Amino acid sequence: MTPLPKIMLAPNGARLTKADHPALPMTPAEILETTQACRAKGADGLHLHLRDAEGKHLLDAGAYADALKLFDAEMPGFPVQITTEAVGMYDPAHQRHVALNSGADMVSASVRELCRDDHDVTRAFYNECHQRGIAVQHILYDVEDAALLTRVLDGALLTAPDLQLIFVLGRYAVGQKSDPKELDPFLDWLTSTGLTPDWAVCAFGPSETPALLRAVQAGGKCRIGFENSRQHADGSTATDNAARVAELVKACAELA
Repeated sequence: MTPLPKIMLAPNGARLTKADHPALPMTPAEILETTQACRAKGADGLHLHLRDAEGKHLLDAGAYADALKLFDAEMPGFPVQITTEAVGMYDPAHQRHVALNSGADMVSASVRELCRDDHDVTRAFYNECHQRGIAVQHILYDVEDAALLTRVLDGALLTAPDLQLIFVLGRYAVGQKSDPKELDPFLDWLTSTGLTPDWAVCAFGPSETPALLRAVQAGGKCRIGFENSRQHADGSTATDNAARVAELVKACAELA
């Protein structure tokens, strides 16, 4: 399985537009340009969201396949993870189809969303991804999601060292403002279960940088970008995604 990058770029998300920030990339070409700029600042992977012609969230296996070919041609070897986020538009069957038929070897998926369907079907999907060498990063919004994952994922996959998780901080907080302390319940869960996954954090709002630094200090990795925050730690608005990456890289260096 492809391991998680240390700093994965999330440049746009499923909902934001250029009305939220003029430098937010919308098209594959814009996402490519943004990713190249962020790689120069220290990002070593991409979390990919696509949009349709009207700028709306798009889960389409063919569109993903085309985008992955573009990145493979322009940034060979650079890890690209596709999202399967439903955004209230897609059902679990469609999410599974996209994950399995886009050609991606890295996929992020919410266990909460997939378990809207039969748990046995979800379990079989996870097993098929593993058999095909598709690394699934399981999105966990709270420890209830973590407990759900332990019930749905087969034991061998749950305890494997290449289990990939992302802990989401602030998604359902007031004003989507995260707090680094929101990581603590997840860390307690890891300790109580004895699991040692490959894990990362993403965090919403102006505390994105402090929250990601908390993750690094605890041995985790980061997902950063305009999907979650357009603000630096001092509250100022970043000029672009590369500026957010640059701040994180500098802050991580200062931890050493």
